[in-house]
Amino acid sequence: MPTIELSFITICLFCFVTFSLALHQVPAHDCQRECDDGPARRCDYHFHIEYYYTMSKACYDCPYKLEDCDRHHCIAADGVERGVVSINRQIPGPSIQVCQGDEIVVDVTNHLRGEGSALHWHGMHMKGSPYMDGVPLVTQCPISPASTFQYSFVAENSGTHYYHSHSGFQRADGAFGSLIVRQSRLKDPLSSLYDHDLPEHVILVSDWLSELGLAKFVAHAHGGKDDIPSSIIINGKGRVSKPKDQLELQEMMPLAVFNVEKGMRYRFRMISNGILDCPVTMSIDNHTLLIIASDGNPIQPVEVDSLVMTSGERFDFVLKADQVASSFWIRFRGNMDWNSKHIFQTAILRYENSPEVEPDGIVTYETTSRNGTVLNPINYAPGDERHLTVAELTAITAENETEWTREPDRKFFLAYDFNAVDNWLYHDPEHYPIFGVENRQRFFTPQINHISLRMPSSPPLSQLYSLPPDSFCNESTVANCKEKHCACSYTLHVPLGSLVEVILIDEGATFDATHPFHLHGSSFRVVAMKRVGSQVSVNEIRALDENGLIQRNLIDAPIKDTVAVPDGGYTVIRFMATNPGYWLLHCHLEFHSEVGMGVIFKIGNDNHLPPVPDDFPTCGNWFPSKSSIVNENFDSTISKHTDVSSAFDINGPLIGENELLALALDASPFVHLNEDQDRKDKVPKVSSLALKASSCHFSLALYTIITYCLSNLCFRL
Repeated sequence: MPTIELSFITICLFCFVTFSLALHQVPAHDCQRECDDGPARRCDYHFHIEYYYTMSKACYDCPYKLEDCDRHHCIAADGVERGVVSINRQIPGPSIQVCQGDEIVVDVTNHLRGEGSALHWHGMHMKGSPYMDGVPLVTQCPISPASTFQYSFVAENSGTHYYHSHSGFQRADGAFGSLIVRQSRLKDPLSSLYDHDLPEHVILVSDWLSELGLAKFVAHAHGGKDDIPSSIIINGKGRVSKPKDQLELQEMMPLAVFNVEKGMRYRFRMISNGILDCPVTMSIDNHTLLIIASDGNPIQPVEVDSLVMTSGERFDFVLKADQVASSFWIRFRGNMDWNSKHIFQTAILRYENSPEVEPDGIVTYETTSRNGTVLNPINYAPGDERHLTVAELTAITAENETEWTREPDRKFFLAYDFNAVDNWLYHDPEHYPIFGVENRQRFFTPQINHISLRMPSSPPLSQLYSLPPDSFCNESTVANCKEKHCACSYTLHVPLGSLVEVILIDEGATFDATHPFHLHGSSFRVVAMKRVGSQVSVNEIRALDENGLIQRNLIDAPIKDTVAVPDGGYTVIRFMATNPGYWLLHCHLEFHSEVGMGVIFKIGNDNHLPPVPDDFPTCGNWFPSKSSIVNENFDSTISKHTDVSSAFDINGPLIGENELLALALDASPFVHLNEDQDRKDKVPKVSSLALKASSCHFSLALYTIITYCLSNLCFRL
């Protein structure tokens, strides 16, 4: 009887904990703390990537009962039902907020059906740990389904960053989250400008589709459909783009709310997860924005009325809560491709002790445009006092950082556009060539220097031995790329320690667009930027450079890792090649990078690279030799000496209730121990003897009840 009572108590406790976790939010991670220059910590996280669904059964009566929209595992988004790729069944994924110097350890388990994955840590330079950069087939193999890859790196460079999948269109479907690395107030050169830097004041903006990204892409590439997002979400929340008075009851989704106290100054951290050519303008009614950092790097503060963000960029701003206590609209306006659809979104800035109601006024697309000074305008050149480009920002750096101001050791002109070539992936030159179909069905291939980046079959960082010598290419190894489609592992080799200058040129001949470029493994100085005209050629820019007509800021140019290039113009960046590895430079728009709008920088030689981690995953091509295809001497029958029953001990000891609970937790993919890492240490270890125990010794009732709890309760986690 005591054994039965203990079993019953165990079951009750397990069910109680399960219900409690299902109805309450997960507490903050231990590493999310006030940074005080104390000892660094190890910060463990467990991420589960899987296909999921918005407005799923976890949402119950959302939005008719708004509290249901905040239930555990309810992803409401803009209220449109669609498949997503989520991390731990939330969008955005769990926020990683640590202190500079902490070790971040993330176990990423891939639950996707038949699809690889990898996570890139956008803004982390991974100096000394290039294998953690998270680019499939460059720095690692894709994480195969049903397997786990552990990322481990030190949070060296402070600031506002984020993580996202670098596989296929998973980032577009929801696989992203914030990554904040704080300094102590003593080390932060901007700490005197604000009173609070709260974890909840992260604004993660993403354009949003009404279907899976892959479906949108193939319809665009093969069917001539548009590639324009349908919505914007703020921290995973939003509504379809209609004025409030035109929304149906089922479209009244909850909005993101940011709370402040009157008289305080708050540091906000804003991140753009843009996926297509749709920069977003943000403004806050009755408030200005004091911009203090970009891409994690401090700048001399500038006050603006609105801010434009392109994909991958981050900006920190200080908001002074100096208005009468009330609620104010935060307005987000879609630009470029979004103009035709009038896409906009709102969030709420709410003062303490204000009524929990939405601000007055009906927001429309037209009313999301604000007069005044705008930072990072689209396709503007420096010199316009109302339109402040990022090239006009001023860095806060040490006076001895002058190495980047000398004559560069390597200079690269990287010109890009959408080219009319018969890319065999989208146009068969014999049956449906690009000029043999209707204009709307023509897929113009985005390329750099008329070359499409095609990933190698194995990651060169860890498996260079698996790749043939001719795996890589550049302009010196290909020819006639204006007449035919050139695709290869486009790689530029740079000696370690070199000063590199890259002149990014948007030729602008095909479309009016703006492309944000992101560099892995390093930040860079934005030393020049200009729009020359509606279109320009690389030869024109070369001539300007040779004649000294490109004016460079070699004194206090801002530091970034993602920057937009004006259409029909150029942006000049410089970086020190001091981080050996294979580093990607690519357009950060999802549909462009996936079809090859990028280049790989190989920094240093192979002997400069850190050793490949032990047992690092491998992948690549395999072609059997003739002798290995058929083995005529192989006997497929089971050996008569094999005793199958010997693998099982039917006379083993009983498994205790605590050990059975540990087995059950380990077996369930939906019990995410990452959400409170302390729970992992509290789950009892399973003894080797217990694992051998026969099922005949289980209490059938106990087993049935726990199985029922797992299937019906843990699934709600």
